[in-house]
Amino acid sequence: MVRIDRHSLSVVLACIALPFGAGCHRQKPAPSAPPPAPVTVTTVTIKSMPVQLKAIGTVRVFATVAVRPRVTGEITAVYFNEGDFVAKGDKLFTVDPRAYQTAFDQARAIVDRGQATVSGTEAILKRSENRPTALTAEELDRLRAEVGVARASLAADRAALHTAELQLEFTTIYSPINGRTGNLLIQRGNLAIANEIAPLVVINQINPISVSFAVPEQHLAIIEENLHKKGGSLLVEAFLRDGSPALVGELTFIDNSVDSTTGTVQLKASYPNLDRRLWPGQFVDVLLTLTDRPNSVTVPTAAVQDGQNGPYVYVVRKDSTAEMRPIEVAFVVKGEAVAAKGLKGGETVVTDGHLRLTPDAKVAVRGPETQP
Repeated sequence: MVRIDRHSLSVVLACIALPFGAGCHRQKPAPSAPPPAPVTVTTVTIKSMPVQLKAIGTVRVFATVAVRPRVTGEITAVYFNEGDFVAKGDKLFTVDPRAYQTAFDQARAIVDRGQATVSGTEAILKRSENRPTALTAEELDRLRAEVGVARASLAADRAALHTAELQLEFTTIYSPINGRTGNLLIQRGNLAIANEIAPLVVINQINPISVSFAVPEQHLAIIEENLHKKGGSLLVEAFLRDGSPALVGELTFIDNSVDSTTGTVQLKASYPNLDRRLWPGQFVDVLLTLTDRPNSVTVPTAAVQDGQNGPYVYVVRKDSTAEMRPIEVAFVVKGEAVAAKGLKGGETVVTDGHLRLTPDAKVAVRGPETQP
């Protein structure tokens, strides 16, 4: 039997426990820092920006005419197709003119007869007056009365002739305006009734044309002010929903009252519409330019983010860290936001890469800076 003294046993236990004790006090390695977030940036600029109002407008015609016949008769000719553009004075329809031609000829014959009667009575009166002793005063008065009656009858006959002439002219129907025809509501061979309710065709004036839109009443004062400053002319752009270039027009009308139910005032802008891109009833986006705002602090709209407390941007500090900064946006014009508060010219803001950013995070700029 082997005996182990206490001193030897202590040494053995210490040697066994040493590795375990040393392992218990070993420190864990510190976590590595996240890599910088890649971002695209731009520089805040200061420049003059237009002050504009946005609205949704409806295209309206300046003139629309429902063409109706002024005489009754059969439609014998139609000179256009549905949807044609017609000019003022172009022929549209012909109503059978034969009955009206006959009435005109009769009226003209009656006028000729009346003219002969007047000439005869005047000649008799003249001869009688040259021989005052041949007739009594009563007979001369009678001749003068006959001349007056003949002249009055001739005047009535001439008025009837003029009416018959107008009726004959009305058998040809002309376009009263330049415009585009709508549906043809009567066909050749049908009977047209004078002044009937249903029109033969409706013509809309296409150029020039107007756009009607409404703006909040609080903008009325600044609109009137800038309209006066610019000599009664304010630029109004109309944008179609197809993404095509804007059409440029001028503000031509401000309503004389505010709609009490909506708190808005009605405005109208006029457009030449020579290319006929605007159509009656069409909806367009309207941009009314009021004035220019100098020294405006601007950033691309891509830099502005929406948060729970309002809009904000990430500003890149000199140490390449991101600062989340709230701003106040005054208005937006063509992809650029005008900051009323929160930014100053020359600062660097993030325009792309926001999803990987947190306040005070390190950033790495991707590529060269871009200017708005």
